Amino acid sequence: MADKADAPSVRSVSPVVTAQQQAAVYEGASHTIQQLVGTYPAYFEASNKPVAKGGYFTADDVLAARKIVVIGQTVAENLFGTVDPIDKRITIGGVPFTVVGVLKEAGSSSGFQDADDVAIAPLPAVQQSLTGFGPLGQVIVQATSAATVDAAQREITAVLNQRHGITGDQSADYRILNQATLQETVTAATGTFTVLLAAVAAISLLVGGIGITNIMLVTVTERTREIGIRKAIGAPKGAILGQFLAEATMLSLVGGLLGVALGVLGSQFTIAGVRPVVVPASVALALGVSVAIGLFFGGYPAGRAARLRPIEALRHE
Repeated sequence: MADKADAPSVRSVSPVVTAQQQAAVYEGASHTIQQLVGTYPAYFEASNKPVAKGGYFTADDVLAARKIVVIGQTVAENLFGTVDPIDKRITIGGVPFTVVGVLKEAGSSSGFQDADDVAIAPLPAVQQSLTGFGPLGQVIVQATSAATVDAAQREITAVLNQRHGITGDQSADYRILNQATLQETVTAATGTFTVLLAAVAAISLLVGGIGITNIMLVTVTERTREIGIRKAIGAPKGAILGQFLAEATMLSLVGGLLGVALGVLGSQFTIAGVRPVVVPASVALALGVSVAIGLFFGGYPAGRAARLRPIEALRHE
């Protein structure tokens, strides 16, 4: 860990070792933990992993290499079900660990990996029992504030270059990933996907609207004599216009309802590791757009029907 004088913008440093695919067992129930992390207590705050119940391990637990563990929601559900896991002993890779905390649900992370399928234990306990005392996988560094992230990165780079003997144009034997930079990249990528999805949605709405227009034009043509009879007995233009606009709107709304039903049905399944969530406001917006599409694209056929002259409409065959 760097001295405060060398890295004043650094709040905490947490070395990390990771063991993948570790079998865990509790009273006959078994589960393969996707990621077992060995680290220091500061890791929880630096990586934003609060607990839902129980607590964290402490610096004393790290120094004593105590075999205690904080588990994610997926691990807790698969091993314990409805049983309270706190202070229960499980075996991970054949080594007994005592559960002291359960993390809050995090959901899917990058690469569609289940972020809740994780267990976090003191670094020495994991090294002694499972990974050995090899090189660290990574070091999590927390800056003192969001405003000092770039300064912290420069300070860390200077310290590592000094300790690794890297000077001039030599290539570094380490890599620093700035979470703020990664977040900007993710935001930019998300913005691009949003624009692409919006374009696809706009094209779909346009095609659907043209379909409604064509259907309503055919309907007006087939019902020309009916329109002529209604006008001959005194139906005003507004009544004809309202009738066909209502039909176009209902046609679009039925399509919207079918789309919502399919969306709700699809949200019951996990797709590529992601469980979709139905937002009521989005459902209301989708139905509102359906009504608007029906009104907009049904306007021309409805106006055409309203403008028909009764004599010409009655002569139509």
